[in-house]
Parts: sequence; structure tokens; C-alpha cells
Amino acid sequence: MIEINWPAIGFTVLPNLGGIAGGFITKKSINPWYEGLKKPEWRPPNWAFGPVWTTLYSSMGYASYLVYRDGNGFEGGAKLPLMVYGVNILANWLWTPIFFGKKDIKLALYEMQLVNGTALATAYLFYKVNHTAGFIILPYCLWLSVATALNYVIYRDNKDKIKEIKET
Repeated sequence: MIEINWPAIGFTVLPNLGGIAGGFITKKSINPWYEGLKKPEWRPPNWAFGPVWTTLYSSMGYASYLVYRDGNGFEGGAKLPLMVYGVNILANWLWTPIFFGKKDIKLALYEMQLVNGTALATAYLFYKVNHTAGFIILPYCLWLSVATALNYVIYRDNKDKIKEIKET
């Protein structure tokens, strides 16, 4: 009989729940709002965001499981890393309602700095508990640099019409 590691599955799936919720918010704002913004030529195509975020969320979730397992859960050395990770994932989930829901590109850019800082702290703290878990977070940090740059360029190139954008 195959044994199923339910905690690993739960930790892996959990981050995707916020991603799925964010997808509903994003879908409502893609057309005409987001498509009407000036965006850089180097931006990834819209279809790429779903698979990339699903992969990143799943890997982050699995990394959090490794830390939970190897750091003796919330009663041991995993407590602080998992708390920082929790702040990170909540900040990550909040970015979508700010950017796509409120259409507040500037606030989303500021909020992204919290995501970046807690992501780097998560990678470091995870590494201290489980080296593999720390390394698993690095692609997420790299993708966040792309997302931050994209947020910045969209803000920079559209700030002359920010008030008009928010009203659409």
C-alpha cells in the first residue's frame, strides 16, 4: 500500500489557494484595464503567469513542509522561519488585490518591497533549518525581481494617467 504524506501535500497546496483567489481578481481586470496600460516589451506573456506562480507556490509550500518537518514544527526551530514565510505569503497574496483590484500601481510597488524583504528572509531562515528548502526559495526571489521591475516600469510609464486608470 502506498503511504500518502498528507502534511507534505497540505503544505504544498496551501500557497496556491491565495494564488487561485488572486486569479479571479486578476481575470476581472485584465481587459480592458491591464491591457490598456503601457507595458515593457520584455514582459512575460499573460499566459505564463499562471504556470509560473503555480510552480513557485507549490515549491515554496514544499520547502515550508521541509522546514516544518526538520525544524520540529512550531514548537522547535521552524517557528520563526515559518512565521516569516507566513508574513511573506500573506504579503504576496495581498499584492494582487492592490494592483488588479484597487488598480493602485504605486501602492502595489511599495507593498512589493515587503514581499521581497520577507522572501529573502524566508530563504535565509529556511536554509538554516534545511539547505534544500532555502535553495528552493531562490527561484521565487528571482521571479520577484522580474515582478518588481515590471511593477516599477508599469508605474513609471503610466503615472501620468494614474487617476484616470483607477477610475476605469
